[in-house]
Amino acid sequence: MTERLRIAVIGYGTAGQAMAILLTRDGHDVEIFERVPTPGPVGAGFLLQPSGLQVLWQMGLLEAVRAHAAPVHRLYGDTPCGRAVMDMGYGGLDVRLHGLGMQRGALFSLLDQARDGAGQLHAGTTIDAVDTARGQLRDNEGRTHGPFDLVVAADGAASSLRATIAGGAGLDRVYPWGALWCLLPAGEWPHVQQLRQRYVAARKMIGLLPVGTRPGDDTPRLSFFWSLPRADFARWEDEGMQPWLQELHALWPEASARFDHLNDAGQLSRAVYRDAVMTRWHQGRMVLVGDAAHAMSPQLGQGVNMALLDALALRDALRVHGAGETALQAYQAQRRAHVAVYQRWSRWLTPLFQSDRDAWAKARDALLGPMGRLPGGRGHMLRVLSGTQHGWFGSLALDPAFLEALARPPVALATQAATAAA
Repeated sequence: MTERLRIAVIGYGTAGQAMAILLTRDGHDVEIFERVPTPGPVGAGFLLQPSGLQVLWQMGLLEAVRAHAAPVHRLYGDTPCGRAVMDMGYGGLDVRLHGLGMQRGALFSLLDQARDGAGQLHAGTTIDAVDTARGQLRDNEGRTHGPFDLVVAADGAASSLRATIAGGAGLDRVYPWGALWCLLPAGEWPHVQQLRQRYVAARKMIGLLPVGTRPGDDTPRLSFFWSLPRADFARWEDEGMQPWLQELHALWPEASARFDHLNDAGQLSRAVYRDAVMTRWHQGRMVLVGDAAHAMSPQLGQGVNMALLDALALRDALRVHGAGETALQAYQAQRRAHVAVYQRWSRWLTPLFQSDRDAWAKARDALLGPMGRLPGGRGHMLRVLSGTQHGWFGSLALDPAFLEALARPPVALATQAATAAA
């Protein structure tokens, strides 16, 4: 790095947290603006893929993450009659690879701890507008902040700031289907290293993902997911829990003991998803990262991983090119080459799992398995799953040292504490 920049980061989700950590470590003067008065995680759990895990490894956080996360080696989905629709294991790509299921609260806490107070956090401050030419911000109370050499907009899938980029939005829409979700105690759930899903055509999808523990709570948990059209959220609540619980137990009786923990509608939060494709990710001194740049359906489970990759790529572009247009162009070119294929796959796959298109679901059930057995087909599917597909034919490089670190048994929390004390 040849110059110390004054940088504003708007949003304190995964993308904003990772940006703040990486930029302050490089010596930049960072100010973070978060609209909620008490920043915290939004969502239940997610699957960290090898692509995102490699970024956390480069940040020195892999072992801290592994201490709370649950290793996931297999993704399996079937119908209530027991017909397998999807069965994919990371070992088919590399025996050292796996994902990590993690609670959003755990990752938020670990990233917040890693920031260690570096950079000034303005909580409860909503940024309404950005002067991209001057790098100046205006909040909802009319106050101005800056100017900044760079403004990083990391304000999420429903970003109000991406419209600032003139002519940048190629597509920005809300998906008609969303989800209900919550965390459940894992208890005696036997599939502790698998993401399990159950499908009824494309109209119903239930998921249970092991997501480990979080700081202050040593109870292993599962992230529960129930697919539902956004238009049906109110109807679901009005009908009450009992009819829905009866249906849930009937569709997946093997998981009934887990569902016994569901007894109140207040336990379940509602998720809404967007599909946003930007033709340009930057203008003047402002640049988009994370879901603000490329929101997509969670069908491929890549949101958190893409946010981490964005943060690292922007940090590296600033290291090479310094502030200015050249750095932002380099960042956009690198990340769009990776993100574009995932946005297309996500858009194509989502109706196969969340829609009213029964004929498409029948084709999915009949063809998805055989397609994975075609020459080259399974490798492509596994690279898409692991986040390592780059373009249509390339792959994202994984460092051999990272693969060896991932293959080793995780360091226990007690061992980490003893090492730190020594």
